[in-house]
Amino acid sequence: MLKVFLVEDESVIREGLRDKIPWEQYGFWFVGEAGDGEVALPLIRKLKPDVLITDIKMPFMDGLSLSEIVKEEFPKTKIIIISGYDDFEYARQAIVVGVDQYLLKPITRAALRNVLLELKEKIGQESEQKDYQIQYQDEMQEFEQFSLRRFFEKLLDGKLSVKEIYEEAARLSLEIAAPCYRLLLFSIGEKGDGLPKGSRDNFMRKQDEVFHYFLRYPQYILFRLNVNSYGVLVKAEERQMDELAENSFEHIQKVCAPEEDYMSWYVAVSQSVERLSMLPQCYMEANRYFAYRFVMPNTHILTGKTLAAYVSEHEVNRIGDVDFAQMDPEVIRDFLSKGDEKEIHDFVGSYLANIRHGLKSRMFRSYVFLNIRVAVETYLTSLRADQKDYLEEIEQAVQSAYGKDEDFFGYFVAMMQIAMRIRDQINSYQGRKLFKKALDYIDGHFSQESFSLSLAAEQIGMSPNYLSAVFSQNMQKTFIEYVTEKRIEKAKKLLRQTDKPSSEIAKEVGYRDAHYFSFVFRKLVGRNPREYRAEKKPGTS
Repeated sequence: MLKVFLVEDESVIREGLRDKIPWEQYGFWFVGEAGDGEVALPLIRKLKPDVLITDIKMPFMDGLSLSEIVKEEFPKTKIIIISGYDDFEYARQAIVVGVDQYLLKPITRAALRNVLLELKEKIGQESEQKDYQIQYQDEMQEFEQFSLRRFFEKLLDGKLSVKEIYEEAARLSLEIAAPCYRLLLFSIGEKGDGLPKGSRDNFMRKQDEVFHYFLRYPQYILFRLNVNSYGVLVKAEERQMDELAENSFEHIQKVCAPEEDYMSWYVAVSQSVERLSMLPQCYMEANRYFAYRFVMPNTHILTGKTLAAYVSEHEVNRIGDVDFAQMDPEVIRDFLSKGDEKEIHDFVGSYLANIRHGLKSRMFRSYVFLNIRVAVETYLTSLRADQKDYLEEIEQAVQSAYGKDEDFFGYFVAMMQIAMRIRDQINSYQGRKLFKKALDYIDGHFSQESFSLSLAAEQIGMSPNYLSAVFSQNMQKTFIEYVTEKRIEKAKKLLRQTDKPSSEIAKEVGYRDAHYFSFVFRKLVGRNPREYRAEKKPGTS
């Protein structure tokens, strides 16, 4: 029920309205009364009524002054002015204040009933519109994340001038100006080839818990880096940076560390910079640290300090000091499976950092050469790659670099690039097949009321997070954008070609709530379904 408060200095009128109007029958709850505006105001602030009925002329504080204060503090409250004066100036002032209705005394029960029911309907419509707006914004949030990802891709690649950075940030409603910046990279992944359903659900909850931490605080801007990794722009005063980084590490560790049986997690952070134009250097630094996750799988927090300690501990001056466990071919295969082409140079540098002195030995170099080649060929074999697609390139890489100390880094990079190119070709082919399967499923089921990203992902054997990322990457629009457009296009066709009521069409295209369907339709088309049908003739678009 809606709450109503009455202010009237004439006690006979006040008591008559209070006792003779069947408030509950009209959908209202009479919560209080007062004899003047001064007494009423603190009560109104406490009770927060939906509707205020007030006389216009009262001692101490009149109805217009009270209405003005109430509208300022509670803009959603509807106000009915009652007056014994049929005076245009009073009515004009009431309109200026924002009063919703103006009734002349004596007030009949029928007149007040009509006004109350009208305001009740108006409040209901406004509340409904607000709920629809919130629902629509929640659904479109995926689009905002996609736009955010594209913005940071350009920013971190150094493709935007400072002016363009601020212009694009403004379009995305991002508050990006700050005295100091840091870049934090993290990944949260599944261990093994697949998780049991219970573990998968828990994995998604843990991932969301990490995301929500960064979304709670204005000092962080969270964005997707690629399918497997995320970035966080940290922006604050320099003196706050270490604390913000430490808090981030602690939260991710608190959420993920207890689940390491089926989750892998890593986080890296750059040093601070004072300019947005220096963020590409931040990204290079953080990415260099981040690449060590393949070489240091048991070190989850990757900073300049942790890496310096690792290199110092594992640095060798002679072959006898080499820890061959650090050269496990699985490290290379793991990188080829999960890494990104942009990370190749940093990965190779991290892999070789602790054995660079050993590479002075020809015998040791030969061992490392062979170790890399075997790891690459074993990995490509596991992908069922055709040998003719890569053996010749591998032989050329070996011939051009073998035995030349100064070319060893280049040889390693070339081998990684060959393997990743073949991997991406195979994944692209398989991905296209899988994506076509996803698209076919979406096109065949989008009009079901229960249809969702999670349902589609489950049906085609993907995680919702992965499907969302792959979908936006392939379609240049988000999953929910695509589904909404499909639904509205089908609705437009039905509105043009049939006489079905819009409520029936809403259900037919996947909307349980016909009013929400109308809201979304207006958002995308610019007019409601009834208006669209009225102006479109059969056969037009």
